[in-house]
Amino acid sequence: MKKSVWSLLLLSSLILQAKNIKEIKFEGLIHLSSTIAEEIVGLHPGSELDIKKIDIAIKKFYEQGYFKDIWVTEEDGILTFHFVEKPMISKIDVTGYLESKKEELPQILGIKKGDIYDEEKIEEAKLKIIQKAREEGYYDTVVEVETKTLPNGSIEVDFLVNKGENIIIRKLEICGLRAFDKDEIEDIVANRERDFFGWMLGFDDGKLKMDQIEYDSARIKDLYMREGYLDAKVSNPFLRVDFNTYNAKLLYHVKEGEPYTVEDIKIFLTQPVIEPKKLLEEMKLKKGKIFNIERLRRDMQKIKEHIADLGYAYVRVIPDFKKNSKNHTTIVEYTVIPGKKVYIHDVIISGNQRTLDRVIRREIYLAPGDLYSLTDLKDSKNALKRTGFFQDVTIEERRVSENEIDLLVKVKEMPTGNIMVGGGYGSYEGVILNASISDRNIFGSGINTSLSVDYSSKSLRFNFGIYNPRIFDSDYSLSLNFYNTTYQSYDYTQKRKGASVGLGKQLSRYLRGSVTYKYEENELSDVTFDSIYFPEGKYIKSAIVPAFYWDNTDDFYVPRHGIASSVSVEYAGIGGDDKYLKSYAKFAYYYGLEDIIDYDLVLRYKARVGYISDLGYLPVNEKFYIGGIRSVRGYSSGSISPVDTEGRLIGGKQTFSNSIEASIPLINSARMRLTFFYDYGMIGEESFNEISRSGAGAAIEWLSPMGPIQLIFSTPLNDKPGDRTSSLEFSMGTKF
Repeated sequence: MKKSVWSLLLLSSLILQAKNIKEIKFEGLIHLSSTIAEEIVGLHPGSELDIKKIDIAIKKFYEQGYFKDIWVTEEDGILTFHFVEKPMISKIDVTGYLESKKEELPQILGIKKGDIYDEEKIEEAKLKIIQKAREEGYYDTVVEVETKTLPNGSIEVDFLVNKGENIIIRKLEICGLRAFDKDEIEDIVANRERDFFGWMLGFDDGKLKMDQIEYDSARIKDLYMREGYLDAKVSNPFLRVDFNTYNAKLLYHVKEGEPYTVEDIKIFLTQPVIEPKKLLEEMKLKKGKIFNIERLRRDMQKIKEHIADLGYAYVRVIPDFKKNSKNHTTIVEYTVIPGKKVYIHDVIISGNQRTLDRVIRREIYLAPGDLYSLTDLKDSKNALKRTGFFQDVTIEERRVSENEIDLLVKVKEMPTGNIMVGGGYGSYEGVILNASISDRNIFGSGINTSLSVDYSSKSLRFNFGIYNPRIFDSDYSLSLNFYNTTYQSYDYTQKRKGASVGLGKQLSRYLRGSVTYKYEENELSDVTFDSIYFPEGKYIKSAIVPAFYWDNTDDFYVPRHGIASSVSVEYAGIGGDDKYLKSYAKFAYYYGLEDIIDYDLVLRYKARVGYISDLGYLPVNEKFYIGGIRSVRGYSSGSISPVDTEGRLIGGKQTFSNSIEASIPLINSARMRLTFFYDYGMIGEESFNEISRSGAGAAIEWLSPMGPIQLIFSTPLNDKPGDRTSSLEFSMGTKF
């Protein structure tokens, strides 16, 4: 600034002569264009030289944040602004703490490569590192900065960080605690007393989490409120730290009071938009029961959803308690203020680089002019996630007027196409080559296509399929599938080729129906034994398959809520040789516990049941076989089956299998999860339980850039001699 001051003193003498500006020049500009600089200056050739305007211009240039120094000269009416720009940051490194989190550094530091070097921002970045360390329980963190100027004028910045020490909570005391055990309190707070084996996984390490300590009092109060203690008071935490040893004592004072019973529940609406009686019927908080704040919150949300579904987007629900301290009862009152009905002004879609707008729009249940509905809004988000096209979907509401809003639909696309080329070696088939290409959303059209070829010395398999879930964006779907297989087994050679065509319709928001026709030619040759299960010759299958599908889950690959089920009946006997009736049903239930326990634990239950009636001719390859990824893990795929007198697998006519799974995050940034499972299945010819097997294990589920991948580690629990077991399995492209 000193140069600028001297320049201004020089110009002040010139102003007295009332000079006019002939030309304005800028020297040293890099980040600003001359056009923008002229707008900032506010002077033009021909105008009078004005010291005040030049002073204002210099200040405005400094406000841009690009310049280290600025001065002005004038010669023969030519006014020149000279700039020295701040250097750019060419590289940022962190040594020590945070060294392993290089991808997160721009968010943590607030600066990144390519930014202008600014000492104030560097100081702010140091404070952010210290704050980050404190949030993770580290204190006395020291941050030093080393800079290196490169020949091109840019600067390398290195933050040298000593993260300091963890403060360990050695003692947690809660004075006045009677209604709960100390362990129950520690289950819900973030800051806990260190266990004796605190260094072991699964035990509390006692590390202080300073960013959470202010919320722990509220968590304790909330626990009391869930058990009806409306008068409970919890003090702010008192933390005493010995900075010589970094050990701490944490203390709370609690006044519990007595639990309250709900005497009555009342709902008052400022507008008669719905009968209060209808709302009261669905309340979880019941008259005569102990008060529970969690149930009250759910009831408030339920009331809000009911009113919002009538078009009142800005409904407010205000709870109130009328406590009777003598008999410890309370009357719960909800005041409901609906506001005005709201209509959809516009639906604005963004974030889709590949998927066509119309493909997204057809999954949204609200359109311009429609009355607002909260349920429709939630269902729209879930429907978009069920497509499997998007990694994330958000729908924001932007108020346009008192009775209109815009819906801002923001999607983040995920890879939907896979190209795979691979190979392997089997003891029987020798070298195996395979290639496949598939896309669930080809050209962003929403159409699913797949093509695969497998080749070995014993087999050749070809399959092509295409599925359009919305023909011309209607409620009708169309599927086509073609396949051709040649397989040389130990005891026979099978040639199989066929095609299918299916027509479906969306019957309701979650229910879809379809009818598929299948035509298939089979030929068995080179059969080396006589068996009723493997007759040599040609046979034709002509079958029709009606089916129904229900799906109200909230995501395609990793559902956390909802049910996905299907039931189909295949009738073979419309001409051809096959004569049978095959019924099959699948059911999957997903329940996420994050809203309850504040942890992304997802429970899953999956079941499958099948039954076949032999109406004249039932080929062995049309019967049921279980084992493997989709039924009972721990056993080779399709290896659990009744056998003939020679020990050959002949399949079953009745089968049931089910799985219980618990899925938790493994590496959130990589979208990787860890799932524990238990499988149990049965199969038989005359009854379901002729053969039963179970297995258990764990699976790594990864939504990779190439598509969903599962790596399954399993063990059989009740295998028998002769069973074909499998401890490691792999799958790609299927939902979890």
